[in-house]
Amino acid sequence: DSVGAQHAVPLQALEIELTQYVLRRLLASLATLFVLSVVTFIIIDLPPGDYVTTYVSELRHRGDPVDQATIDALRERYGFDQPIFIRYGKWALNVLNGDFGRSFLYNQPVTDLIGERLLLTVVVSGVTLLVSWAIAFPIGIYSAVRPYSFGDYLFTLIGFVGLAIPGFLLTLIAMYVGFRYFGVTIGGLFSPEYVNAPWSVGRVGDLLQNLTVPVLILGLGGTAELIRVLRANLLDELHKPYVTTARAKGLREWGLILRHPVRVAVNPFLSTAGWILPELVSGSVIVASILGLPMIGPLLLEALRAQDMYLAGALILLLGVMTIIGTLLSDLLLAWVDPRIRD
Repeated sequence: DSVGAQHAVPLQALEIELTQYVLRRLLASLATLFVLSVVTFIIIDLPPGDYVTTYVSELRHRGDPVDQATIDALRERYGFDQPIFIRYGKWALNVLNGDFGRSFLYNQPVTDLIGERLLLTVVVSGVTLLVSWAIAFPIGIYSAVRPYSFGDYLFTLIGFVGLAIPGFLLTLIAMYVGFRYFGVTIGGLFSPEYVNAPWSVGRVGDLLQNLTVPVLILGLGGTAELIRVLRANLLDELHKPYVTTARAKGLREWGLILRHPVRVAVNPFLSTAGWILPELVSGSVIVASILGLPMIGPLLLEALRAQDMYLAGALILLLGVMTIIGTLLSDLLLAWVDPRIRD
């Protein structure tokens, strides 16, 4: 019983330590989210003019006369006659209640516009991240264990190509090759019969079939970078004295590598989850526009061009939430893998 009690105390202390670490990270994430919402609202309001200015300019460009009374009525209708801190306060309170406001550009509730787009963006980004990890992890280990071999040089070449080719150019090449040599039109996440269909098993299967090209294009650059990061860190760990000592004791090579050096070298690899998710979304704006993907990237671009404050604010805030969630997940993974981080 005394032995069991001795083991229970460290385990209980470890659970308390992990709980405290998670709570600290959650509080920091909430504070970051608040600051992000304030900065987002201010930045969107900084450019001269507003949505009413853009709307009136479009009307006048079409030859429709607009008098000052109409302009004042529009400003009052959309709340632009109020100070920015009042507009932010109303917007923030509505966001806490799940209401992101109404889009000026589309004249629809923001939640209706971003609902399915956000889901598809999370699916595409999540699958791309998992595929990138699944490809980069074994290749990075192989390149570090077999440095300067033919395979290492081959993967290095592919990695440099992946980092050098812009996503939009790779998209255009894939579309040309698909249509020219295979007679296939690449674009969209759904077949025509499933575009506006309700969610079903068939629609989910169709989505998975059409994910291949977007995932490969969006994940190529990130995968190449992950390979280089893991290779460099693991190569450094393999030359440290503790690895030489373990080999001298007769430990099996792959068991030694996976148990000790990989566990240390994987820390920067896991930390990429914090920035790769928003990078996938922001970097997919042009790619998604070319492929016609119903993601939030193109919608954010349209909202910013039209100064649609509530729609752009909601999308930027959601990108910030994805960044915070990604960072929190990477921190938790790092704390689980490396106990030193919990201190």
